[in-house]
Amino acid sequence: MRIAVGSDHAGFTLKEYLEEALRGCGHEVIDLGAHDEQSADYPDFAGEVAQLVAAGAAERGLLVCSTGIGMSIAANKVPGIRAALVTNEEAARLTRAHNDSNVIVLAARYTGAETALEWLEIFLSTPFEGGRHERRVAKIIRMENGSV
Repeated sequence: MRIAVGSDHAGFTLKEYLEEALRGCGHEVIDLGAHDEQSADYPDFAGEVAQLVAAGAAERGLLVCSTGIGMSIAANKVPGIRAALVTNEEAARLTRAHNDSNVIVLAARYTGAETALEWLEIFLSTPFEGGRHERRVAKIIRMENGSV
């Protein structure tokens, strides 16, 4: 799977760990930065990752910042993006199964590396269930398009 990855300075170390693990599992990773721990603005990275996912150049996205909140807000401004801040195993599964989320957001301040990897693996391996959830996702898409 092709995965676009981004973080700000606060998420850099966790991003690097997850990126290495993704490559080790055979995924193609597009690293959009940050490339070090110098202060960086999370909307820049969230926007780049979201644009690639929305354009279909990446199948999924991974964003990491301190709390995950800013990245989530910024990524969700891009039409076609359903970015979810994941805080536990069940949320990682349900955001894919029920919401067809295409970007996972993780909080480096609150999430250990092994736990983050576990949640990321769940996110990447869980299919969208469709069914009754398709109607709800379609409503979100209509909202994005101003058709509500």
